[in-house]
Amino acid sequence: MKKEIYIAGGCFWGVEMYYKNLKGVIDTEVGYANGDTKNPTYEDLKKHLVTHAETLKLVYDNAIISLEKILEHFLRFVDPYSIDKQGEDIGHQYRSGIYYLDNSEKDIIKNYFDKVLNKDYKIEILPLLNFYNAEEYHQDYLDKNPNGYCHVNLKLIKKDEHK
Repeated sequence: MKKEIYIAGGCFWGVEMYYKNLKGVIDTEVGYANGDTKNPTYEDLKKHLVTHAETLKLVYDNAIISLEKILEHFLRFVDPYSIDKQGEDIGHQYRSGIYYLDNSEKDIIKNYFDKVLNKDYKIEILPLLNFYNAEEYHQDYLDKNPNGYCHVNLKLIKKDEHK
């Protein structure tokens, strides 16, 4: 069954590249989520004019990859105790979060993190309030720019998890 979840884990270039290489992932798109204005731009985020998080829209087949497995992968490359920082990226747009569409997913997400993390983790677990596609040059950025910066270690994907 096709499902969607929205993942904020620092710079969205590496987050997208990581997930698009997993079995069961159908589609990815980067954008800006859960902010205070309509149609923000990358420049708005860089200048701290808006409150959106750089976020990956992840479409997946949950018969192949479960939400829990997606969360497990998330914790491979995110520091769950960091506030507004992942890797060398610092700022509110780089906060970590999981934004869901279906309220039943909230319990799955919260229960998973509560089970595997200390209780003081800093990951936002919120309903998706809004999502705006990032500019075209951000989509599949690391495919277009293989030497681009990426805080996500793509080698954390095991051989049997790769597409």
